[in-house]
Amino acid sequence: MLIWNFFLHLALRKIQATNREFWKGEKVKNLEEILLGQAKNLKILDKDIQELYAISNKINNLAMRGIHKISTIRFNPFKDVGGNQSFSIALLNGKNNGITITALYTKEGTRVYAKAITAGESPNFPLTGEEKEAIKTALLPEKKK
Repeated sequence: MLIWNFFLHLALRKIQATNREFWKGEKVKNLEEILLGQAKNLKILDKDIQELYAISNKINNLAMRGIHKISTIRFNPFKDVGGNQSFSIALLNGKNNGITITALYTKEGTRVYAKAITAGESPNFPLTGEEKEAIKTALLPEKKK
């Protein structure tokens, strides 16, 4: 009986130490108050997370619509005109939609052409080699440019 009493005393001390650690610093009269407080905190945090998720979706949608894939290719389309004074620029958003602007420099003047781009291609007009190259370069990951 004495040995049994000794083991029960050790078990009781272990439980008391655990309880002291659990209740450390808290002035709560019952466990139900703690659980109700934590449930309220979880509801508030869940609402905050939902708001942040909605804001994140709005930011992502705005980022996909903004122009952030840009590339310029300079070239010489005619042999009799010196220098690479002509250029093609690709301006694309996150969904690879946007425009290409091409300026052809000649002795008589400069002509500027713009073509709509949808999913990296021009649905209405054929693209020149320089415009295709500008689009291809704009679509490359940032570190490869």
